[in-house]
Amino acid sequence: MHVVISGYYGFDNTGDEAILVAIIQALKKRKADIKITVLSHQPEKTRNAYGVHAISRWKIHKICRLLKKADGLISGGGSLLQDKTGPKSIPYYTAIIRMAKHYRKPVFIYAQGIGPIDRKLNQWIVKRILNKVDSITVRDSFSKELLEQVGVKKEKTIVPDPVLALQYEPVSCDWQPDLPDGQPYITVSVRNWETDKPYKRKIAASLDLLAQAGYAIVFVPMHGEQDEQASQETAAMMKEESFMAPGDLSPEEKVTVIGESKLLIGMRLHALIFSAISYTPFVAISYDPKITSFAAMCDQPLAGSVDSNDWNEQTLFDMAIHSLQDRHRSFVLNKAVRKFQQEAQQTPDLALEVIQHRALAKKKKRRRNA
Repeated sequence: MHVVISGYYGFDNTGDEAILVAIIQALKKRKADIKITVLSHQPEKTRNAYGVHAISRWKIHKICRLLKKADGLISGGGSLLQDKTGPKSIPYYTAIIRMAKHYRKPVFIYAQGIGPIDRKLNQWIVKRILNKVDSITVRDSFSKELLEQVGVKKEKTIVPDPVLALQYEPVSCDWQPDLPDGQPYITVSVRNWETDKPYKRKIAASLDLLAQAGYAIVFVPMHGEQDEQASQETAAMMKEESFMAPGDLSPEEKVTVIGESKLLIGMRLHALIFSAISYTPFVAISYDPKITSFAAMCDQPLAGSVDSNDWNEQTLFDMAIHSLQDRHRSFVLNKAVRKFQQEAQQTPDLALEVIQHRALAKKKKRRRNA
């Protein structure tokens, strides 16, 4: 069996790379001889990192030839179908799906987070294309409701984010914060977001209070240079010392850095997920409904939204201290994550069932025609 995977891969976004790792591992665990080809921005890097085939996501003619020969397409993980971060995402990812359906290949939407989709044209495109796919799984109720609102009639199943299926195993990391022996530390994930509210300044002031309470502060950039810049800007607003993990650490190394901390204060969804799978309590700061939803799913506190004034540095500090002192919080997180991990095992089974069913039907047809 040969499966093509389309997503936001090869852009040095730790969350999306972790999604790819999780999908590849899950598929190979169930079918050891499966052939996987990833559409990547950096195909050579993807090949070397994950031991799969990869081609450039921009070479349309090659993608057409690939899909013509493959047994099916998996579109997913991450927030692919949205028009908040740019105008090209929805046209691109739906075009790949449309190519696969042109060659009559099964398409499985794998645990996607949908939206926001503000443009009417994009809503129409998503409705038209997703009503033609073979199976849809989404990672939260907001995504399911949004697809229903834009007119996608196809059945939609809510499943956990693929990364929740990963088992946390600390790995050796060349980088370590230069801390006195035994000093506890708090990890921080921030990103840039267009708003007139001074959310970075509030985070920085809260981190100063935590540093004064005896905790070291370690920033963990999740998306290459973009998050490195946001982390540096936030650190520059602090009065106390902080540390910066390299942006090019592997997903496994970043899980380890977060997992060995006492608490994560995070904006990026997959920083929160890394925290969850390592059973590290977190305090979320939301810029998107997916953050709010995941914090609620894990019963972890949400300080507020980057677009609101209903929280400040004291609010965030108080929540952080409460989480650090509340041992029950870790127990609740542990229980929730174990449930998600069990549920996440079902998604690759669904994907393979869809693709295998079509592949077997194709073989039977060939035999009849022989």
